[in-house]
Amino acid sequence: MEDRLIGWRKSSHSGHDGADCVELADLGVSVGVRDSKAPEAGHLVVDRVSLASLVRAVKAS
Repeated sequence: MEDRLIGWRKSSHSGHDGADCVELADLGVSVGVRDSKAPEAGHLVVDRVSLASLVRAVKAS
């Protein structure tokens, strides 16, 4: 699926300038992750369980 056809979402905690943001997209059974400053660089695809584990680890640190 092309990036331009994917509904990318940025966190509401990103601020108004949009610096240092990660965008996520629902890809069905997986999630797309990309850098909002460089969307043309492509994206990673991760499964939902792995992403949830990452988010929990980041919140705990």
